[in-house]
Amino acid sequence: MKLIVCLTGMPGAGKSTIAEALKEKGYDVINMGNAVRNEANKRNLECTRENLGNLMLELRKQNGPGAIAELIESDINSSPSNVILIDGVRSNDEINILRKFGNVKLLAIHASTDTRFEFLKQRGRSDDPQTKEHFDERDNRELGVGISNSIALSDFAISNIGLTKDELIQKAYSIIESWI
Repeated sequence: MKLIVCLTGMPGAGKSTIAEALKEKGYDVINMGNAVRNEANKRNLECTRENLGNLMLELRKQNGPGAIAELIESDINSSPSNVILIDGVRSNDEINILRKFGNVKLLAIHASTDTRFEFLKQRGRSDDPQTKEHFDERDNRELGVGISNSIALSDFAISNIGLTKDELIQKAYSIIESWI
């Protein structure tokens, strides 16, 4: 049975930093945000902050609150890896969908609001907020789909406050290795 490690946390907390680094250690990584971006591309939608946010909400409204997890089903099933990191789980409904495909463990990443905002401004994705207003709007959208529940019910949490990038990655790696 596959181990599915779900990385959850507010935008900019460090989930993708962990996922990208652990990909280099041989883990398979599937990014939930990229699943929405791929869906936007199929619909010929520009990948703006507003379009991606609206599409994420629309998919959940049309197909249920676990809809984004259903978008990655074929990626999970086709993965040759026994350990898959899912970057960006946002709700317990998504977690319940993912449980159909393997043993799910939830790793929450916490970071301060200021740290997250600064990181997102610098990251450079098309949908990253560049103003505090857009940042707050995104946080509220994430909270609205239930991300606080997945964070609260995590199997383990890392506080990404005062950690170097390498320390964050090493902590996550050690936790995941203990689950294997």
